Amino acid sequence: MKPFDINFLDHVAIYVEDMERSINWYAKHLGLKKYQVKEWGEFPVFMLSGKSGLAIFPARLEDAKIDPSSRNVRIEHFAFNLNNENFKKAQDYFNKVGIEFNFQNHHYFHSIYIKDPDGHKVELTTIMVDEASFY
Repeated sequence: MKPFDINFLDHVAIYVEDMERSINWYAKHLGLKKYQVKEWGEFPVFMLSGKSGLAIFPARLEDAKIDPSSRNVRIEHFAFNLNNENFKKAQDYFNKVGIEFNFQNHHYFHSIYIKDPDGHKVELTTIMVDEASFY
C-alpha cells in the first residue's frame, strides 16, 4: 500500500548563465509559457507547459564549474511527454531550425534529446504502446 498519490511532475529547478536567453529559448523552441510570481521577486521564473515545467534561477558564475561529463550526483536530464504527432512535429522543427538531437528507441517509448543554452539535457518522449497496457 502506498502512503499517498502523486499527480504529475510539477517542475525541475535549474541554474542558468543568462536568465533572458534561457527564458527566450524555452519559449521559442519548446513553447513553454513564462510565469513570474511578483511575491517571489525576480526569480524563480517558471517556464511551463500546463502545470509542468521548469523553475529557472540565475547561476552564481563565481562558483566553481561542475564537470558536465560527470555522472556523479546531479540531475541527468528532465523530460516532457508529447503525443506521437507532436513528437514527429518536434523532430521536424528541430531539423528545420538546426537544433541537433539524439533519437533513442526505448522500446515502449521513443525519445529525442537536445541541449539547452546552458547544456542541460532535455528529453522529449512519446509512448509507442497502448498507455493502458503500460501504466
